[in-house]
Amino acid sequence: MEKEIESATTASNWGVNEHGYYGKFGGAFIPEMLYPNVRQLQDEYLKIMYDPAFQEEFAALLKDYVGRPTPLYHAARLSAKYGASIYLKREDLCHTGAHKINNTIGQILLAIRLGKKRIIAETGAGQHGVATATVCALKGLECIVYMGEKDIERQAPNVARMKMLGATVIPAVSGSKTLKDATNEAIRDWINNPGDTHYIIGSVVGPHPYPDMVTRFQSVISAEIKKQLLEKTGSELPTHVIACVGGGSNAAGAFYHFLDDEAVKLVAVEAAGCGLTSGMSAATTQLGKPGILHGSKSLLMQTADGQVVEPHSISAGLDYPGIGPLHAHLFTSGRGIFMSATDEEALQAALEVSKTEGIIPALETAHAFSVLPNLGLRKDDVVVICLSGRGDKDLATYMKHFL
Repeated sequence: MEKEIESATTASNWGVNEHGYYGKFGGAFIPEMLYPNVRQLQDEYLKIMYDPAFQEEFAALLKDYVGRPTPLYHAARLSAKYGASIYLKREDLCHTGAHKINNTIGQILLAIRLGKKRIIAETGAGQHGVATATVCALKGLECIVYMGEKDIERQAPNVARMKMLGATVIPAVSGSKTLKDATNEAIRDWINNPGDTHYIIGSVVGPHPYPDMVTRFQSVISAEIKKQLLEKTGSELPTHVIACVGGGSNAAGAFYHFLDDEAVKLVAVEAAGCGLTSGMSAATTQLGKPGILHGSKSLLMQTADGQVVEPHSISAGLDYPGIGPLHAHLFTSGRGIFMSATDEEALQAALEVSKTEGIIPALETAHAFSVLPNLGLRKDDVVVICLSGRGDKDLATYMKHFL
């Protein structure tokens, strides 16, 4: 039996409300066995996160271990091509090669303060798994990462990194053998080990307070963008912020401090896979309808009788049939602009960025770049793209298509 539970938190115009909802999306729909864990998180997460000692340790690790602030780089050649000022927020330069480490640093500090000794995580592209294994090694905690068998094959370099860091990588062999199935297995583990285990969810999905908690940890991205853009342009507000979206943690972090600035266009790019009408896609906002997955109500690709539709994307990190409840709210309210890119469009965008700026992006990030020709940009526009991860992990895929 699943039970919905509520918790009081503070909320801004676009923040989570006192019941864990963004508009009509969110909440906490969980098995009874997980009620104490989730209730504890709901009651404690804000108090712990904003305790001065926590903030001091978190900031120090972001600076000295992760390498923040990451640069805001003016992409001169892309800017010239598309007739606007284009800046890249270089999350690919974080330790471990992606934005995921911002969240895992925060959650490992939280888990320690809650007395947890064992950490579990799910991963698709492997970046969250690597980031979780990294912080567990840093703090000496046991680490178990669930990863779809298909993703283990296509993201072999990250699997090797996790094992090198001391993590146990367990394949998920059900369903599509991708991120959704890895998440299912992680939740089963948590149900069976509720006392000593903390589940570090990697995206802005799951039961409340995870979407809000992960968003707050990732909001360092937009906080830095505002400061850096002010230094470079004289204004802290861009005209566009663009980010890829699967569950949506890098987008949530990049959008967070601009949510109330209606003049800033928030552009989220989902994975269209083989095409929106192909039956092999992961463009949730275009193909989904309200439903409950992994503990929260959001938009979900599903059949008429409520069965989850298997997603497809060439990028393992976007291969997910749902989307975070914040993003579902941004989409249905019209605050966010949701676009999609096919596998082929993402591949071509990755090649363009590589040859134009000397930066090989992750396949996930390449989806964000792919929409530049479709935005009708003008010379006065200031565009920030969240370059969420580096492309080392995807070289085998790139080589297969280009070399």
